[in-house]
Amino acid sequence: MKRLTLILASSLLLMACSKQEPAPEPVRPVLWVEVKAEDQENLGRFAGTIQARYESNLGFRVPGRIARRAVDVGAEVSKGALLAVLDPTDQQNQLRAAQGDLARVQAQFINAQANARRQQELFNRGVGAQAQLDVAQTDLKTTQASLDQAKAAVDQARDQLNYAELRTDHGGIVTAWNAEAGQVVSAGQQVVTLARPDIKEAVIDLPAGLAERLPSDVVFLVASQLDPSVNTTATVREIEPQAQSATRTRRARLTLAQTPPALRLGTAISVTLSSAIAPRIELPASAVQDVEGKTRIWVVDTQQQSVQPRDVTLVSRDANRVVLNGGVQPGERVVSAGVNSLTPGQKVKTDEDSPR
Repeated sequence: MKRLTLILASSLLLMACSKQEPAPEPVRPVLWVEVKAEDQENLGRFAGTIQARYESNLGFRVPGRIARRAVDVGAEVSKGALLAVLDPTDQQNQLRAAQGDLARVQAQFINAQANARRQQELFNRGVGAQAQLDVAQTDLKTTQASLDQAKAAVDQARDQLNYAELRTDHGGIVTAWNAEAGQVVSAGQQVVTLARPDIKEAVIDLPAGLAERLPSDVVFLVASQLDPSVNTTATVREIEPQAQSATRTRRARLTLAQTPPALRLGTAISVTLSSAIAPRIELPASAVQDVEGKTRIWVVDTQQQSVQPRDVTLVSRDANRVVLNGGVQPGERVVSAGVNSLTPGQKVKTDEDSPR
């Protein structure tokens, strides 16, 4: 009897051991994104430079050969500073010739004065003819006019000599030279470009299509490419009316709200365009699932470490992004990849430091 009992106990023990424990539900690692409501639409980012609003293209007022340049590109000059000098030989010769003509006319004028005075005295004594007096007075007036003309010619020649020196009429920074020493230039030919650094602006090239449809509330954020912490906002001052034929872009000049000292002339900048929009939610296109004519996302329950499906309505969709019309709240987590293999209530593992 004891033997039978032992056999039965052993059989029951073997049967209990043969029963397999149910496999635990697998925990699946998932990638996720945190829902954020966006109220700004990014219209693009463009490279540009900081330039002076006012630039002067200076040239000599007389023709000649450039003898020397007094400053280089990048030099800061004050009002009246010397920029370049022409060979003054021609202007000096013209001044000498004008001064010689003036001396000759002055001598003629002295003779004409003496002759007119003499004829007047003879006429007053009754021994001179009226005709001779008239001729002497006419000759005096003619010589006076010639004297005035000669003096003006000397002044003009002296001015021409002064014009052989190119000087600034305002302070600024030399940004470009278009002629070198030894080069012969004509009067008015552009020789040097002078920028006024007191008023700066941002200059960028916009695609013609974007330039034509810029919203009225567009915001321009201007930042230094080397140090993005140096930034300011800007507004449009002008946009070129015609697009450049080669690039199909239109140049835009922006007025800076502030001018940080680090934004010097020539600084490379990055300009980001944005516009205010009604709050909307954007998710990766891989986060949505189409099931029986409905669009579904999978929301992560951070307390239960599980996922649940939720139907949503799309406003727009492209290859990379979708825009939702509500259905999810900012701060919630949504699975961003592998949604087709999830089941309701499935346990998941999220990497807290690495949302995707």
